[in-house]
Amino acid sequence: MKDSAADGDAQRDILSEKLDLKTKLAYGAGDLGPAITANISVFYLLIFFTSVAGIPAGLAGTILMIGKIWDGVNDPLVGFLTDKTKSRRWGRRLPWMFYGAIPFGIFFFLQWIVPQFSANKSNNIWPLFWYYVAIGVISQAFYTVVNLPYTAMTPELTQDYDERTSLNSYRFTFSIGGSILSLILTGIVFSQIADRQQRYLVLAGICTVISILGLYCCVFGVRDRILAFEAKRIETEEPESLPFGEQLKIVFSNRPFIFVIGIYLFSWLAVQITASIIPYFVVNYMGLKEESDVPMILIAVQGTALLMLFVWGALSKKIGKKIVYFLGMILWIIAAAGLFFLQPGQIVLMYVMAVMAGIGVSTAYLIPWSMIPDVIELDELQTGQRREGIFYGFMVLLQKFGLAFGLFLVGNALQASGFKESVAGSPLPIQPESALFAIRIAVGPIPTVCLLCGLVLTYFYPITREMHAEIMLKLKERQDKRGT
Repeated sequence: MKDSAADGDAQRDILSEKLDLKTKLAYGAGDLGPAITANISVFYLLIFFTSVAGIPAGLAGTILMIGKIWDGVNDPLVGFLTDKTKSRRWGRRLPWMFYGAIPFGIFFFLQWIVPQFSANKSNNIWPLFWYYVAIGVISQAFYTVVNLPYTAMTPELTQDYDERTSLNSYRFTFSIGGSILSLILTGIVFSQIADRQQRYLVLAGICTVISILGLYCCVFGVRDRILAFEAKRIETEEPESLPFGEQLKIVFSNRPFIFVIGIYLFSWLAVQITASIIPYFVVNYMGLKEESDVPMILIAVQGTALLMLFVWGALSKKIGKKIVYFLGMILWIIAAAGLFFLQPGQIVLMYVMAVMAGIGVSTAYLIPWSMIPDVIELDELQTGQRREGIFYGFMVLLQKFGLAFGLFLVGNALQASGFKESVAGSPLPIQPESALFAIRIAVGPIPTVCLLCGLVLTYFYPITREMHAEIMLKLKERQDKRGT
């Protein structure tokens, strides 16, 4: 009994401490794998389907849409299940990451194989379509299995308002750093391997190994802190768990949560549409090289976003999350307009616009994810339960539905505009003016509309630092009453 009390005191001591550098680094490493794989998929999967596998742009966009819709559907389910998971050895979230890491890597790799179902290229299109749909669905399921429990750990690692912004700065340092690493690897692999299909296979293999290692570093690095939180949570008397349908009603009656998912949806719709169209913009409109210029322009965006993360994190403590988000988005909107009016040959201006966009992209990474834990504490105050999994699950669900629709539109807009796909071993075709105009619309005006919608929602977001402090004070008073 004495040992149990001593263990409880030790666990409380761990939670009362500020997060140390080791824990922040370990937590950040958990986003390395999902970031690398997602980055390669966002930037290159659409162009891989159209220019290597030889799938028409409309069908390629449909493959991505199906994968994203399924990815969104399984998010709330996995979130609900992680909330219900019980493991004294690993807690609620870590078992999912531990057992899901290797399958996650394997099915990511299988997306970059081009099976030959028929010697006739036209007869190979539909079998390839269904192959990529099946692999994409399974791959997205394992992405959720490792990534959603990871994101749901943020409020379990620290309950401090500003410390969460700091923690997310480390997370997105690894996230954006992983994205940059993947682009550097892309440049190296593409420059060394001439065969277009082979270069994607080698790149996918390297990224798979790095991704799995990053996830295991996170699992073992944050385990002590997570188990301390879990022990405290189990000690706290909670009301009887509500049915899943009832939980959904409560989640969507949480007004600040609606604002956060809207902000995140519009921010990341702009990010994903821009990311998927940039390779087409650089190669087909600007007339530059896929193997060297595409990675460099993407590194300019992601590198700037990485450098700005800690700047924005420090500024948010002084001027608030809303103002930081507004500043970043305004710069991004100016950059999007600049890209639309850019002319072939204006390479320096293209890099200037990329840097400006990167400044804005960093706030899209940082701010929405630092808002969601505050929403979860408001829900805990109202219901007496902590349901990180279901909140993160539905946040990502709606985001992915939006992204699925966006990617579907991009793919079909390219096909409707007369975009010409190619196959491995063949030179890239010259695109018609209608396709080039569609690419410019997707890189400029469409992201701008999304960003403006996000700005409106951010303006009306209700939870301030003062409101959060009041929520935490009331939660502490409730815990003190239960302890007496």
